[in-house]
Amino acid sequence: MRLAVVFIVGFVVSTASWHAAAHVFSQPLFARRNYRGIDVPVGVGVLLAVSAICVEAGLSVWDRLFDEVPVDRGARLSTMALVIGFSLFGLLDDLAAAGDDRGFRGHLRAMASGRLTTGGIKLLGGGLLAMVVASTSGEGDVVRLVVDALVIALCANLGNLFDRAPGRTSKVGLVAGAALLVAAGSAESALLTGVVAVLGATAGLLRADLREDLMLGDAGANVVGAVLGIGVVLTCAPSTRTGVLVVVAALNLVSEKVSFSRVIDSVAPLRALDRLGRRP
Repeated sequence: MRLAVVFIVGFVVSTASWHAAAHVFSQPLFARRNYRGIDVPVGVGVLLAVSAICVEAGLSVWDRLFDEVPVDRGARLSTMALVIGFSLFGLLDDLAAAGDDRGFRGHLRAMASGRLTTGGIKLLGGGLLAMVVASTSGEGDVVRLVVDALVIALCANLGNLFDRAPGRTSKVGLVAGAALLVAAGSAESALLTGVVAVLGATAGLLRADLREDLMLGDAGANVVGAVLGIGVVLTCAPSTRTGVLVVVAALNLVSEKVSFSRVIDSVAPLRALDRLGRRP
């Protein structure tokens, strides 16, 4: 019940925030040409962080009013730090990215030549933030720490890699989030309050995303991926986390050579789900 309420509140806050702040994102600073040649405001995914903060503030007041000591407090704060950090790194990339340095190879090549791109800042800052957040569990040795940090960081980047069509990252994130909740079970799902808040906020922006009224941008896509990563770290066994790392690392590497859009378009069920709700 608690997670359902958190999801609904996240949904309502993000929807209301978008309608209230649409005039802010209508400024030329945010305008980007989408895949159909239409100017759409980018970086609206920062509202996911705003919504998550609102939910966390409400939960904090609730805890004090009823003198509760929440078992998920540490997990909530870790998730909150992750959301805010990745949202800021992503917004910087949305607004200030320039040049042809794209993908891991592009950013690493730029760093090797002494240049730090906005994507490079996100790569370094996001990786270090993932390590800080992963360390809060206090579990395992340094190898475990690195594995968990890579799960979070690569999931964050994977969220961005799916962000090539309206609503795609949101759909993938919501489906993956539902699978994570089922896999976690009732015992561990209490640790996913912050994750569910972000997923609710993501669902709240989905309709506008599908209508091409907004783009989540890196400020949102990275956040969606990152919270799924920390959800895995918080609730899954070490062996499962290692398996997830192998999968997400493979997908990140494959993306350097293979277009996810082409794969999705070539598989009928995936194509139907991807286009569901979108404009023709």
